[in-house]
Amino acid sequence: MIVVRVEEISCCIRKGSTNVNRSIVAENEQRGNPMTYQKPSTILASGNVLWNTWRRDFPDVQAFEPDLHTVDLHQAHLQGIDFHEADLTEADLREADLRGADLRGADLRHANLRGADLSDAKLQKAHLRGADLRDAKLCRADLQRADLSNADLRGADLSGADFTKALLDQTQFDEVKTPTQDARAVNHDPRLEEEAQRLAALALHAAVAA
Repeated sequence: MIVVRVEEISCCIRKGSTNVNRSIVAENEQRGNPMTYQKPSTILASGNVLWNTWRRDFPDVQAFEPDLHTVDLHQAHLQGIDFHEADLTEADLREADLRGADLRGADLRHANLRGADLSDAKLQKAHLRGADLRDAKLCRADLQRADLSNADLRGADLSGADFTKALLDQTQFDEVKTPTQDARAVNHDPRLEEEAQRLAALALHAAVAA
């Protein structure tokens, strides 16, 4: 089992570092001490590798979903991070790199994801009610059964995203970057572009309802 001492962690996630001091890990393994519960934000600050290991190997110390409420992770490097069922309500994830992240069932209500890269992210059954996703990249993201009620997706790139049975009650799609041929063809005509965007939003609603 692994005990991670906060004072010995030197990795900084905002700089994109995912390296863990392996000598510290080895030392604690030799001691055979069980991993004591620490704040999720403390473990996350030590890097993606240790965080994902903790989520995978120590589910018994995660009595509830990891509490990252209001955490500040703007511009953080979180590619491939395991945030499934995590509490990220009102979190600051502006311009964060969340490519390929596991956000299944995550609580992202009122989170700020403006400009975040969520390409290929797993967002099945994620709670995104009231989330700010303006200018976010959701290319090929899986949003099946996600709750996007009152979310703001204006300017978001939804190319290849899967909205099957997603909840889109009062979701804003104005100016959304649709992958449709018609939308690309009218980029220089504001009136036609607005109509194409309106039709694309209706098509999304129809696809969800199907």
